[in-house]
Amino acid sequence: MTLEPQEPRLDTSDPAEHLVAYLDYYRRVVVAKLGGLDAAALTRARLPSGWTPLELLNHLVHMEQRWFRWGFLAESVPAPFGDHAGGAADGPWEAPPTDDARRTADELCTQLLAGGETTTRILRRNALSTHGGLGGRFPTPPAPPLLWIGFHVLQEYARHAGHLDIVRELEDGATGEPG
Repeated sequence: MTLEPQEPRLDTSDPAEHLVAYLDYYRRVVVAKLGGLDAAALTRARLPSGWTPLELLNHLVHMEQRWFRWGFLAESVPAPFGDHAGGAADGPWEAPPTDDARRTADELCTQLLAGGETTTRILRRNALSTHGGLGGRFPTPPAPPLLWIGFHVLQEYARHAGHLDIVRELEDGATGEPG
């Protein structure tokens, strides 16, 4: 999967549209950074913390659904912590078992972008001051407002895109913004 991410330059003061644009941008940065890694690099830990790029990608897929679908919408989602060993919220990251890491990465990238479409609909259909539903991630009040959730997820993407910058530089010397 190849994407050419471009940093958004919006001519609007609508914060929801800025969140939508930047979340989409960082999803595309992640996909582009991972697109340059072969199967071996996707499953090799390059940093002392021990996670692999495939595990980070799986984390991002689950993280976004945890905050927006399970969190804000209070929907039931299968395995909300399926990115953590044993499904425990505090377990180390893990990736789905695979015989073909490149194919698995492409499938997870497709899921990441599809999850982003759901997030976009949520951000465009709800006031940013609306608090998340109770149940799911937030069993008791107060659930945070959509604006807080959006910024939390945005910082997760930015931080993890930076992690992938380091992994790519260590792996093959690639630096800078993709695209």
